[in-house]
Amino acid sequence: MRVSVESDRPARHRHAVVFCCDDNYLPYAAFAAAQLAALAPERDFDIVICADTPLDLPATLDLRRCAIDAGGMFDGFGLDARRTVSTYLRLAVPEALAPDYDRILYLDSDIFLRGGDFGALLRVNLHGRPAAAVRDNQQWRSPGRHPADLRALGLSNGAYFNAGVMLIDVKAWRESGMLDRALSFGARHAGRMQHKDQTLLNAVLQGSWAEMSPVWNWQYTRASRLFEAMLETHVVHFIGPAKPWADPQHRLPPRFAAALAEFMERHFPNRTAPVPGAGPMAVPGAARALAWAHFRGAGRTERYFARFANDLTVLT
Repeated sequence: MRVSVESDRPARHRHAVVFCCDDNYLPYAAFAAAQLAALAPERDFDIVICADTPLDLPATLDLRRCAIDAGGMFDGFGLDARRTVSTYLRLAVPEALAPDYDRILYLDSDIFLRGGDFGALLRVNLHGRPAAAVRDNQQWRSPGRHPADLRALGLSNGAYFNAGVMLIDVKAWRESGMLDRALSFGARHAGRMQHKDQTLLNAVLQGSWAEMSPVWNWQYTRASRLFEAMLETHVVHFIGPAKPWADPQHRLPPRFAAALAEFMERHFPNRTAPVPGAGPMAVPGAARALAWAHFRGAGRTERYFARFANDLTVLT
């Protein structure tokens, strides 16, 4: 399957951190990309924002832009207002950017970066696997849990990852035919993939992906958010409906929205910046509910985290 790419500049390095988004999510992807640029000013990797159409990125942000024409390859996936081309575009990225990059770290746009050596992560040994990722947070506490989306498709149980952070070995990905396999599976099961691209990727990568430390994708849930403050987490991922830019029920600490608002006022002044809320401490009973959820899962979370000797440990 052929894809075409238009870029505003050539690649500078052989590794890249890539975001895929549409215009609606552009400020949030740009915010995370700018955080990464600030964390790694002497980086040996590119930072790239990809979309299926050219995006207007402010000149104040020194990021590579790539418009990927997927040629209608996702039309059979039952696309709609919620399932757009940008949802599945990451599947085409290794093929589209293969001439430029040997390793690609894909990141979702709904994240907040705190630290980490991303250059070192891009060089870790994947032991021949096409990709590495972090387990879905439900399997942190219940590793034997059979994910409902795989069960609904009649697929066997096994390790299941969150697709918001994926380290891809481009050569191994292409040699294993991942794109064609994903397109075939997506066309056969259109409308039945409960978690869209995540269900699809877990189905086609089942048993063939490497496992990274959760510090690279700390999924910010009711049972994990307090532990984030106790660890050297690198990527905070807002996997639920509450986002820094959309948090009407005050589920998130206001610091996330405040940082995003400051960024948008500087780089996206014509967009509506989020207004930081009061945070969960202002919601009656929220603190007790969070404490209880963490107390119940603390032992299992500790045992899961202890599997990783350091943040660059990769399990196969």
